[in-house]
Amino acid sequence: MYFFLNNLALSDLCYTSTVTPKLVTDLLAESNMISYTSCMAQLFAMHFFGGIEIFILTAMAYDRYVAICKPLHYTIIMNRQRCYTIVTASCTGAFLHSFFQCLLTINLPFCGPNEIDHYFCDVYPLLKLACTDTYQVGILVVANSGMMGLVTFVVLVLSYLLILYTIRAYPAESRTKALSTCSSHITVVVLFFVPVLFIYIRPTTTFPEDKVFALFYTIIAPMFNPLIYTFRNVEMKSALRKVWCQKLCFIGRQII
Repeated sequence: MYFFLNNLALSDLCYTSTVTPKLVTDLLAESNMISYTSCMAQLFAMHFFGGIEIFILTAMAYDRYVAICKPLHYTIIMNRQRCYTIVTASCTGAFLHSFFQCLLTINLPFCGPNEIDHYFCDVYPLLKLACTDTYQVGILVVANSGMMGLVTFVVLVLSYLLILYTIRAYPAESRTKALSTCSSHITVVVLFFVPVLFIYIRPTTTFPEDKVFALFYTIIAPMFNPLIYTFRNVEMKSALRKVWCQKLCFIGRQII
């Protein structure tokens, strides 16, 4: 679990770094200009790290399923080599998804005024600027981003339904412990996937609410992930208490 949490934290950091610095700079400088090359780079990086996050969240659901439903085989099934393979496959899948996403938009003809109704470069706002019929491209975007998000979300839901089905016969204390272990992951999945599905599962249309929903999966969800996993995990809370107690004791000794 902690191996995947490390990778999730890294992908969160990289993911928000593709959007937040540019957004803050534009707000402070009161400038909202971005070059075409930078726009395409932001589009690729955002979908690449976002894809990694989606696949790692799916891997974490599988990890919880094995830990709860097959505890005696957990160390054999989720060995270190398999964990590395899952993360490598996640990066590869995210790269292919992002490459295909950029391929759909990079050859589109754009004509002025090139003003994106968004705070970062994304596919649908760019399609709105194209000087050509983008219906087929929009369908491909739904097939690429929308279906990827939908399929992984269905897999996540099925994994937790299997967990609930398995623990129904467990004692009450064991059920509570299992649900407590999964609750943080379910919270993160809902915060991330619901806005993503709202944006990408529909045809090529944009709404004013899109920017609000995009805030959830680009900034808010990655920002709250460490807090959610920290405060919902007993071991993490215990470790934090020890660290803070050691620091307070050290400061107390220095004052004395």
